[in-house]
Amino acid sequence: MEKKRLAKAGILGILTAALGVAISLTPFGAMLEENIGLDALFTWRGAATPPTEVAVITIDKTSSGQLGLPNNPAKWPRAHHARLIDNLVRQGARVIAFDILFTEPRETEGDQSLARAIGAARNVVLVEALKREAVTTGGTPIRNGSDTVLERLIPSLPLFTDSALATAPFPLPKVPVRVSRFWTFKTGAGETPTLPAVALQIYALPAYNAFRALIARAAPSHATRLPSDQANALRTGIVPLAQMLRALFTRNPALADEMRQILDNQQHPQANLLRALINLYSGVDYPYLNFYGPPHTVTTLSYHAALQLTEQPLPHFKDKVVFVGFSESLQQEQKDGFYTVFSQEDSGLDVSGVEIAATAFANLLQARPVQPAGPMLYLGILLGWGLLFGAGCRLLPLTFTLSSGTASIITYAAFAAYQFETTALWLPLVIPLLLQAPFALAGATLWRHIDTQRERHIIHTAFGHYLPSAVVDEIAKGSGNIAPEGRLVHGVCLCTDAAQYTTLAETLDPARLQTLMNDYYKAIFTPVRERGGIISDVVGDAMLALWTDPAGNIESRRQACQAALDIAHAVDFFNNTSSHPSLPTRIGLHSGDVMLGNIGAVDHYEYRAVGDIVNTATRIQTLNKQLGTKILVSDDILKDIDAFLIRKLGIFPLAGKSRSVAICELLCRIEDATELQQQICGIFGVGLAAFREQRWHDAAENFSTVLRLDEQDGPAHFYLALCNRDRHRRRSDPMHGIFPANISEKGD
Repeated sequence: MEKKRLAKAGILGILTAALGVAISLTPFGAMLEENIGLDALFTWRGAATPPTEVAVITIDKTSSGQLGLPNNPAKWPRAHHARLIDNLVRQGARVIAFDILFTEPRETEGDQSLARAIGAARNVVLVEALKREAVTTGGTPIRNGSDTVLERLIPSLPLFTDSALATAPFPLPKVPVRVSRFWTFKTGAGETPTLPAVALQIYALPAYNAFRALIARAAPSHATRLPSDQANALRTGIVPLAQMLRALFTRNPALADEMRQILDNQQHPQANLLRALINLYSGVDYPYLNFYGPPHTVTTLSYHAALQLTEQPLPHFKDKVVFVGFSESLQQEQKDGFYTVFSQEDSGLDVSGVEIAATAFANLLQARPVQPAGPMLYLGILLGWGLLFGAGCRLLPLTFTLSSGTASIITYAAFAAYQFETTALWLPLVIPLLLQAPFALAGATLWRHIDTQRERHIIHTAFGHYLPSAVVDEIAKGSGNIAPEGRLVHGVCLCTDAAQYTTLAETLDPARLQTLMNDYYKAIFTPVRERGGIISDVVGDAMLALWTDPAGNIESRRQACQAALDIAHAVDFFNNTSSHPSLPTRIGLHSGDVMLGNIGAVDHYEYRAVGDIVNTATRIQTLNKQLGTKILVSDDILKDIDAFLIRKLGIFPLAGKSRSVAICELLCRIEDATELQQQICGIFGVGLAAFREQRWHDAAENFSTVLRLDEQDGPAHFYLALCNRDRHRRRSDPMHGIFPANISEKGD
């Protein structure tokens, strides 16, 4: 049993694990984790503190008003941008990145002043546009396949790009697509480094010599291909340098780990910058953004305020990377907003493109973009969680499964949230918690239900031969109350007794007697069950059957009468077709209140009916012996029922009863009655009326007439004998068919 239980637990665990792995390998699974799981992790973490090395200057409506300019930055005099650059240089900004395209010439003086400011600063990066174009063959665009699309860079005017330290694209998807990732290098554009990557390389130039020396220690032959020092690196150009380093790390995958190992073994003052560069050039091209919070979480200053900066250095920009671009505080005014996990649902305000660029740079600088679990870890979690959770749900009791399962889910969610907050590690959340866990719980519950139904079926099969179906149901449900208490119901009691059983028990060997009685009970049990009754008790050759009905309506009594007639026919068939000795059967029915319950004590109980109607039905059944009948019923049984041919036999005292009972013989269904039966009933009724009036001669004549029609008629013989006995007795008070002796106690 224990092995079977463990096997079931293992099967459910394997199914749960397989479900998680299968879904994780589909685009649907990835979409669930990114759109729901990653959202949840950011929500649980809340806003985080961005690094102090980055700041944003926002071109917004407030600045337009303060500067007296139209709320269309494309029309602003470019002399303002030149002035901004001069201010930021005086403030000690290390890198100035413009997320603004300057693709069209404007007034000559303003363009010239901006070009001079860019050239003098020697730390300005300008953004480039990236245009996707389909390759054409014979004038027909080819649209299918990623290798048929080219990405073309569209820089600002040469006047500005020639003066800038570097130019770089920063492509983002158009809304309403959610922005959750960014590019560090664009493969389709010739492995071009993007704006955040270029900004990091410029920011880390002071560490270039140490970075090259670290490469030389890890792989001496590779370092010779790089610029020898920082000055030569600047002459090579930032973008070519970044492309050169990217190619080096791509061709040598082990180089990054070797460099990290060297760094771990020494205390380098520029270790953080060096690690950031290693991660940039060895990492993925398309990392996930680790947003710091809602719009303007990154240190932000309005454009007009930046123009008013004095020569006094402020901590806002000293040694920082400053991104300049469009960013608003109100949804209806935003020009460059992108839908992100921190877009504000209430105000509709999105995160601006310039703040996303600043966030991407900060992620690279901290070497902490969101890091999805690697394939082995990801699948390992889904496999391990599925196996353990699924098996646990099947092994533990249901109530404990729900509590422990909930605790496990909360624990895993808390662990995933902790890892995300402390290390930016993104563990799977939706598939294990919202798919695998409910599947395991539902599967375990359904499996338990199937097992329970199977066990109940076994119990029904085993106990159904001994107990009523309702009682077996209670036992199967585990609610059977094995105690003396019972329930009072209104019911019909049917008793049977087989004549000649005592003689047969003495003459037949036990095995043959058992076979005989099994066949006999099969014959009489079937009508009871078909008519909705329950077998309450079987002792020797006697059976007690019940029809219970709290309302006491006529249907239970009608069904019991139908069952009595069916039993009589079944016994006749059994006696005529079986090779066994015959078992003529007497049947008695009575109705009233009865107590159903367990009778017994200590460790032995029997389920049976207790009450006056049981004793009365038994006495009525016994009365068949004296009256020579098969089926006798009390008058209460037949109240309001006219579906049967009956013969009233009189009012009889019964053993143990203080009140006599009116008895009727149940003959057949009305539609089955013969003319002879109806004639006999009529003549017998006239004779019974004369008998009650003690007109012995008239009664005897009628009973004799009945016997001439049916010489085996038991009631006619019974009453004729009484008439002959009492014909010389003086007439007294009317007897109404009541007899002075308990004739129901006479034996065979």
